[in-house]
Amino acid sequence: MAVSRALRRLLRIRDLEEEQARLALEAALGDRHRLEQALEATVGRERGGRRMVQDSARSGELPDRLAGLEESRTAERLAAVLTPRLAAADEEVLGLREDYLDARVERRQAETLIEEAEAAAALDGERRSQQGLDDWFRNRMHRAAQQAGRSAVPVPPGKTEGEGPGRREGASSGSEKS
Repeated sequence: MAVSRALRRLLRIRDLEEEQARLALEAALGDRHRLEQALEATVGRERGGRRMVQDSARSGELPDRLAGLEESRTAERLAAVLTPRLAAADEEVLGLREDYLDARVERRQAETLIEEAEAAAALDGERRSQQGLDDWFRNRMHRAAQQAGRSAVPVPPGKTEGEGPGRREGASSGSEKS
């Protein structure tokens, strides 16, 4: 049983589906990583704003204090926006990871089907080869037994081996006597 073209096509499709799922997962992971970096940057921006407020308190510069407060508020608002987006990105990554793993399982199942079909074909080929060898040996033994059987039959005196009992009736060698 040879592996059908349909099974090979199925494997190719499953391979492409797995590749697409992997690429979608990698893209989602990249987006999640960018959101994570943006959230970390907002935390740093908030710290910088607080630091500006502290420095302006020591120096007495009112514009620096106002800039620091605004920087902190902007960072808090940005963090409030990024936090739910990061949670949604986490859910998306989990879903895409499941899709990828499902596609991978399906591809491996198709590979297993093909491997089993190839193993069955190889086993069938070996069985046929062995059967051919068995037939050849059986025929050889049968011919040897036939040849041994012919020579074991006594040849009447005055006749050659070809004129023995194995010869067809009605055929004469020209030396028949009545």
